[in-house]
Amino acid sequence: MVNPRRKHIFNIYTGFYCSVIILPQIFSMPPSDQFNNHPGAFPVATNGEPFPWQELRLPSTVIPLHYDLFVHPNLTSLDFVASEKIEVFVRDATQFIILHSKDLEIMNAALHSEEDLRYRKPGKKLNVLSYPAHQQVALIVPEKLMADLRYYVVIDFQAKLADGFEGFYKSTYRTLDGETRTIAVTDFEPTEARMAFPCFDEPLFKANFSIKIRRERRHIALSNMPKIKTIELEGGLLEDHFETTVKMSTYLVAYIVCDFKSVTGTTSSGVKVSIYASPDKWSQTHYALEASLKLLAFYENYFDINYPLPKLDLVAIPDFGSGAMENWGLITYRETSLLVDPRTSSAFDKLWVTKVIAHELAHQWFGNLVTMEWWNDIWLNEGFATYMELISINATYPELQIDNYFLDVCFEVIKRDSLNSSHPISNQAKTPTQIHEMFDAVSYNKGACILNMLKDFLSEEKFQKGIIHYLKKFSFRNAKNDDLWNSLSNTCLEGDFTSGGFCYSDSKMTSNTLTFLRENVEVKEMMTTWTLQKGIPLVVVNQEGRSLRLRQERFLKGVFKEDHSWRALQEGYLWHIPLTYSTSSSNGIHRYILKSKTDTLDLPEKTSWVKFNVDLNGYYIVHYEGHGWDRLITQLNQNHTVLRSKDRIDLIHDAFQLVSAGRLTLDKALDLTHYLQHETNVLAILKGLEYLESFYHMMDRRNISDVTENLKHYLLRYFKPVIDAQSWSDEGSVWDRMLRTALLKLACHLNHAPCIRKATELFSQWMESNGKLNIPTDVLKIVYSVGAQTTEGWNSLLEHYELSVSGAEKNKILYALSTSKHQEKLMKLIELGMEGKIIKTQDLASLLHAIARNPKGQKLAWNFVRENWTHLLKKFDLSSFAMRFIISGTTSHFSSKDELQEVQLFFDSLKAQGSHLDVFQIVLETIPKNIEWLEKNLPTLRTWLLVKI
Repeated sequence: MVNPRRKHIFNIYTGFYCSVIILPQIFSMPPSDQFNNHPGAFPVATNGEPFPWQELRLPSTVIPLHYDLFVHPNLTSLDFVASEKIEVFVRDATQFIILHSKDLEIMNAALHSEEDLRYRKPGKKLNVLSYPAHQQVALIVPEKLMADLRYYVVIDFQAKLADGFEGFYKSTYRTLDGETRTIAVTDFEPTEARMAFPCFDEPLFKANFSIKIRRERRHIALSNMPKIKTIELEGGLLEDHFETTVKMSTYLVAYIVCDFKSVTGTTSSGVKVSIYASPDKWSQTHYALEASLKLLAFYENYFDINYPLPKLDLVAIPDFGSGAMENWGLITYRETSLLVDPRTSSAFDKLWVTKVIAHELAHQWFGNLVTMEWWNDIWLNEGFATYMELISINATYPELQIDNYFLDVCFEVIKRDSLNSSHPISNQAKTPTQIHEMFDAVSYNKGACILNMLKDFLSEEKFQKGIIHYLKKFSFRNAKNDDLWNSLSNTCLEGDFTSGGFCYSDSKMTSNTLTFLRENVEVKEMMTTWTLQKGIPLVVVNQEGRSLRLRQERFLKGVFKEDHSWRALQEGYLWHIPLTYSTSSSNGIHRYILKSKTDTLDLPEKTSWVKFNVDLNGYYIVHYEGHGWDRLITQLNQNHTVLRSKDRIDLIHDAFQLVSAGRLTLDKALDLTHYLQHETNVLAILKGLEYLESFYHMMDRRNISDVTENLKHYLLRYFKPVIDAQSWSDEGSVWDRMLRTALLKLACHLNHAPCIRKATELFSQWMESNGKLNIPTDVLKIVYSVGAQTTEGWNSLLEHYELSVSGAEKNKILYALSTSKHQEKLMKLIELGMEGKIIKTQDLASLLHAIARNPKGQKLAWNFVRENWTHLLKKFDLSSFAMRFIISGTTSHFSSKDELQEVQLFFDSLKAQGSHLDVFQIVLETIPKNIEWLEKNLPTLRTWLLVKI
């Protein structure tokens, strides 16, 4: 429930009958008699008895209303004992209750009626059946539970604190004195609450939670809600009692037992915000507090809904599987996603921390207050939170220019979405593995990009009103895709209606938007084409005088029109694309919705060129047939500033994407980058540099030495003026600083003498100071990488890595160590990562990825993964982000047929053992496309370079 001291701005359903009404029926539950009459049709429990439920999803016959949860972790023996009382409501008579439970030892289970509790009668013992394949237990009751009554299920259970990063697990850190300390922390999303307590572990089963935690005096306990009291027990133990939570899903429950220190502030609306970290890292928490207070205040204002809890804790966890987790009121973070060290955190590090905080705070509304009905619509959580990073940081930290970063959010997912192995944003997910795999670039990035496109289409005002409508209507409830589209179609809130029943809230909409509405464009009709089908459209433009012939196709990387598979892969795909364009004769933004395969647009006047997807607000790629590309390239060379800066970035991006689909020749795309010598926009320079650098690394890894050398000479000559203009400092705007880092990193990697000289000088000074010299943060990784090339420097960096209390610095050192050309050193890093003491296991995936990108380490990393697969599975769950990153990170850059065969054989062996992931198919589609790209484009690249140098 909402704290009575906070402002009530919407009604909360507190009566449990209301809860019953709004929970949809998702299964037709077979009566208990059916189980009794046909037990052979059901699975077999671990004790050999028939298990009374066949489905992966829980029945909706019994629903939870309230959990009383008691937990006592022992941080010495590394286990915990616990008990719970679940208040349930029976919708249909039944003889069993199905719960989720995984790796828990249930010692006792009993059932109480309301009458039992009222008169303190003993409960009825329940027979507990376990079916681990579905991570379910069945509580068999002696007498049928009657419909429309409440009951109370009491369970005693125990387990070891988990070894990985899921459920209720242990995490360790080392103090400056070298002492290793242990904490206990939870991470439940999406399906791991069942590892901590038996529960209805699906997002639809929202309930209230009252939590009690027993601990030693040297520790503190944190949970979703504020602590209301602490009881002293015999033996010196303490028991903390926390306020009852608002109604929420199990995956948002959280509790921590630790010895952390905090810094605290309060928002203008009275929310107490605290940042927690291990004592030696307390000094790195202050930026996070400042950012959290700003962002929380922004969201309360933007959503017109106060944050519903009295407090918000953000905690830096020493061992954490993902970047962060949005537990309501107790958000947990990897240390590098929350802590900022002024001495070692670069401009990008600070941007990253701000971004992650903004993301998790957005979840307090999108995901926590309104939750998707099922994991197939996880994008409603993650896509929105990713999009709100852009909105919130632009408002609170405009100097970070987050909209520049957002361009890469969309570029990154286009790489994935242009493969046939992609999936729709809203996609079927049944098993825990399938659910975990939904947490990918499509759900996060594509979700955010289509929301940005929709905002541009509707107008900011209408989009914001639609979001507010959606959040207020479904507060403390669950929602699905259609609920969002309906809210965005009908943005009239109660206060917008006149006495006559008319809504004038859209009076400020643009005339273009009104034209769209007059054409009866439905938001739902348009947006389902983006959420229910996979892929990204290609808009083909052919300009003939004042006429524009438009055609839409499905864009597929590595699939050419002459391929026999092309036509079949195109069938059934049609998007409603909100096009925007500008022309050489009109810099204004023109709009048009392309709803058919082909269409024609007539321009009001003759124009030399037309540019679609203005400011990159649309999620589509554009190909200009005929002389279209030539005219745009001519304009870039004559006066590039005529085109908007984001449009220039878009042209660079689309040109190289089109090369991969055989629509544009590589030399034409490379010619387009020639104008960059006059470019001053950081993002455009970085985008052009990114493609050229990727070609260099591809050639280097394949040991195509002549092209590698020529590319090196071309890069150093072509970018020399901008490289030489860089200072070895932290001066300038955020993006000036990021350009500096990228250019100097490349220059030193290419052995550019002035760069190597300066980095070596700074590293020598750092060594002489015993690591105490403050090197500018934006060049720190570069200096360390050059220093790591000598045995003495490498060993010193590894020693410093072990002592450093800055996660930002440790990341830079680890990257530097991974650039060594000595395989025995790279192997030592992998061994340390597997051991998990000096290099934490959480960093193993990124370490293997970095080593695999090193030409001297690519085979080493790949062979290690193949030979140590079983050991890796003991450290990471098969479907975890870490394992998926390890697989793609060590294979997706391969570009030879021998490597493809090795990967295919390995994946086949895993499938034979029953292991299958979507990432296998992604990799097996990516490698042949890399091979094909080289075969088609290597001669062109070789010739182009010979001409240019």
